[in-house]
Amino acid sequence: MKTQSKIIVTIASLILILTFFFPIWYIDLEAPQYPEGIGLEIWLNKITGQNPHDLNNINGLNHYIGMKEIVPDAIPELKVMPFIIIFLIVFGLISGISGKRSLVYIWIVLFFVIAAVGLYDFYLWEYDYGHDLNPHAAIKIPGMAYQPPLIGSKMLLNFNAISMPHIGSWILVASVILAVIAIIIDKKSNKKEEVNA
Repeated sequence: MKTQSKIIVTIASLILILTFFFPIWYIDLEAPQYPEGIGLEIWLNKITGQNPHDLNNINGLNHYIGMKEIVPDAIPELKVMPFIIIFLIVFGLISGISGKRSLVYIWIVLFFVIAAVGLYDFYLWEYDYGHDLNPHAAIKIPGMAYQPPLIGSKMLLNFNAISMPHIGSWILVASVILAVIAIIIDKKSNKKEEVNA
């Protein structure tokens, strides 16, 4: 790969560091009793409330309808995700510095595989929390499940649950786009050289 493409791939790798400083996903819960809003932010290594007491409030609400408590320390994915991102950063840097286009292709494919597995895992996590309900809960509605949408919005009782990518996800998207741009630039540059040869 040409120097320009190598630099772009290196930048694409380094911007992944920013995912440690921004949430990857968010879930908003809109309801009349919470006019200021309530919600969760999902980071690489933690889950927090959008406001200081949101996580505790959501766990309190979930208790009444039989959902399990959300305990970030008990979620193994939050321990693994930082290492996956570190791996992608290192692999991307090696790809960029070495200038091997084949490594960049592998890096992009890995991105898509990890993203697909991550979304599927998140769906399963939401499914488990929304369907595995305590039969002795204070509020029981036959046939009702409380799984938030993977992406988009959905009414859960009187709550409108909105689940969407956050800044961290868009950083990941930008990283992949930069890697693709690097390959396109490199291919065009090579074609020009072949034509001029």
